[in-house]
Amino acid sequence: MGQRLEGAEPLNEISSDPLNADEAVFQPVAGGPQVTVIMVSYNTRELTLRAIETLFENAGDVSFRLVVWDNDSADGSAQAIAEAFPDVELIECEENVGFARANNEVAKTATTEWLLLLNPDTETHPNAIENLLRFAQANPQAGIVGGRTVFPDGSLNRASCWNRMSIWSLFCSTTGLSRAFPDSEFFNPEGIGGWKRDSVREVDIVVGCFLMIRTALWHELGGFNSRYFMYGEEADMCLRAARLGYSPMITPDAQIMHLVGAASKVREDKLVRLMRSRATLIRDHWGKFSQPFGIALMWLWVANRRLGSLALWKLGRTSRETRDMWRNMWQRRREWLKSY
Repeated sequence: MGQRLEGAEPLNEISSDPLNADEAVFQPVAGGPQVTVIMVSYNTRELTLRAIETLFENAGDVSFRLVVWDNDSADGSAQAIAEAFPDVELIECEENVGFARANNEVAKTATTEWLLLLNPDTETHPNAIENLLRFAQANPQAGIVGGRTVFPDGSLNRASCWNRMSIWSLFCSTTGLSRAFPDSEFFNPEGIGGWKRDSVREVDIVVGCFLMIRTALWHELGGFNSRYFMYGEEADMCLRAARLGYSPMITPDAQIMHLVGAASKVREDKLVRLMRSRATLIRDHWGKFSQPFGIALMWLWVANRRLGSLALWKLGRTSRETRDMWRNMWQRRREWLKSY
């Protein structure tokens, strides 16, 4: 059934400062696989099985070690993985320790030159891993690289990368400009509006659904900051890498299908975690004078959604569920504004 963890030792909090050079030294084992693929699953049994299947079918000419960490799934994921893929390294954690900590734990065991984070709600397209590795090797200045993601129907899924938050980007979200002009890079700066992810480009943030990084750099950065239980951990890492002089990049030649949020079934709880992570990013990466403006804009964003959903519900143009969700988000504002 795989290795069972009855609750790992608590991890020390990871600061946003990189480790010193002596701690960062990493030497991959010669003659072994090139990449350690880390897949963190949580109640996504059938999707995870398909993700593993397509990874082995379509990775391309690349040698890899796959480790699946199951975060105490209640849907029989671990048993199904063990039965379908008995040779895959499976770690069954008896508590949900979150995405960041799970990746950190597996990365400690890596002896490969490269790490690849791959979500369980993905399907690997032909040669995606090989192409991403070749791209990473050809662009060492990137430090962190990702590819292009699509939905099951082949349409573009923009959520493979983002640009960082700014006062302007939050203002555009709060006022609805980003939604009104989604293809405008000026009014939708975080979403890099208008770019179809069909060209090589530097970005601020490579999303952790499909993220490759040199193992030595992972250790130099101290891995993910485990305060980010879910969402925002890759943004924090990419921003810390940028402070070391790296410029994360995207290539269209490495493509996967990604459903997005398959492990987060409850929309309200997902939004709370997302907002909490964004508040944490503001406090971790913004200057002390700009932080209050960022937090205020987040507060205003939810207030606008609360009022707007109430008005639309009264006009019969939105559902009771949507109205209740934004009411609850407003009522839970102290929870997400305090950050992690």
